Amino acid sequence: MKYKNFYLLSLFAIILASVYPIYMGVATMGSYLNNGAIDVADYKKYIIPYTPICIALIVSTALMPLIFKLFKRYALPAVSFLGTVLFFASEFGFEQIKVIEGYVEMPLESWQLSLCMATPEVLRAIGEPIYAAYNTAFKIHFYIIAIVIILAVLNVIYGFSKMLREQDFGKKRPLIAQAVSVLLFIGLCILACFTAFYRNGTINISTLSAILMSVFFIVFGITVGIYCGSIFYGKSKLFSKIIPAITASLTTLIMYIGELVLMGGVLFKYGNGFFFEPIAAIPFSAADIVIILFSGVITYIVMQLLHNPHKD
Repeated sequence: MKYKNFYLLSLFAIILASVYPIYMGVATMGSYLNNGAIDVADYKKYIIPYTPICIALIVSTALMPLIFKLFKRYALPAVSFLGTVLFFASEFGFEQIKVIEGYVEMPLESWQLSLCMATPEVLRAIGEPIYAAYNTAFKIHFYIIAIVIILAVLNVIYGFSKMLREQDFGKKRPLIAQAVSVLLFIGLCILACFTAFYRNGTINISTLSAILMSVFFIVFGITVGIYCGSIFYGKSKLFSKIIPAITASLTTLIMYIGELVLMGGVLFKYGNGFFFEPIAAIPFSAADIVIILFSGVITYIVMQLLHNPHKD
């Protein structure tokens, strides 16, 4: 495939995948501009952070040829920086929107936080308000997820673009792995958007919720680990395997810490028994620690399988 064809195909794919989030953003912004706020019934799920993510990816991908021309070997940092700036600019804009439920007016992120805790139907059933107070930890939590998606997607598009431009396919395998991991992660994010992973509004969650949350944490760490591994692919074992594995586990740990702050110092319990209980004075259970370590182990195995032995 020629670079021009890949560029057009990738831009088309990004736009196609962004149709609904962009539509949600336009519809919500139109309602907000007309009325000064939007009613809960008119709120489109998960405008933030997904509409800003799509805006960042569309513009960054569209400008990729220009960025290659202007920044050459520094094109990846440049396009990553551009995508990040575009995301935060549009994200902060959408965060100014107010949502109204009955007589309560709340920031958009407060309504969004509630959708992460449980579905509105569940919250109504247990007698909780279907909105939550403003929480900085929640915003940081979402920002991290958004930036990982943006950086990973741009890494894939940039990587394949560079390969086709230079006809050097040495990094094809890690880029394919990155594409698979980020697509899986985005799929899990979409599932979380519409189901809240079937959480019931309490810290004691079902087996299905526990499995989905565990997979989410692991894939999140692996996506970041492979991103790191793809950049250092072909380098020494320390850089190409060990550091990506450590990065994956640290990323999962950071996400856990975010959940811990978000939940007021406790974590969701994945089951009953000592394996799922907090260990002594720390809030993490043995299950949580296994999940954190597992993301690093899987990343190491993936990079080991991808790496060319003669480049060790």
